[in-house]
Amino acid sequence: MRLCVFCGSSPGHDASYLAAARNLGAVLARAGIGLVYGGASVGLMGAVADAVMSDGGEVVGVMPRSLVDKEIAHKALADLRIVGSMHERKALMAELADGFVALPGGLGTFEELFEVWTWAQLGYHRKPCSLLNVGGFYDKLADFLDDVVSRGFVKPIHRSMLIVEQDPDALIRAIRAYQPPVVDKWIKAGER
Repeated sequence: MRLCVFCGSSPGHDASYLAAARNLGAVLARAGIGLVYGGASVGLMGAVADAVMSDGGEVVGVMPRSLVDKEIAHKALADLRIVGSMHERKALMAELADGFVALPGGLGTFEELFEVWTWAQLGYHRKPCSLLNVGGFYDKLADFLDDVVSRGFVKPIHRSMLIVEQDPDALIRAIRAYQPPVVDKWIKAGER
């Protein structure tokens, strides 16, 4: 099994984010779960990769050539896949992974998570999508998503597809137990 981890290329302002990235990496390695990630040596991305590698786990980095050229690629990776664009990066990461985890991060993290979650909603894959809610980082997002459901823009069954846990061991258990919902048709004729 491999999990794709989306996370910040910066460490953030709270040391707990780096600690959580390292802890998740150690948990993945101990569980025999490989890491697929964006291939960087910096921020939370570098921290989670370093932790997996230091515990002998598998790490696959995927990075567009334009970012490799800016010298942020993790030089210690045994498996760094160079692609031509961000679109290719996301497609390959999704192909290589059996599920997705978002640690704290910024716009890229949010965009990557929402894209794979949308793909799951549309039935393009049946892989679990999740948030590791470090120190309440995703509390406001979870509240917002619940509000979006109450306003009729996301169905409760699709909202339930996003796993949210604060503890990495609990997150791994939830990912392993994940059963995607069966939704025959997500928009009915006549709905607007």
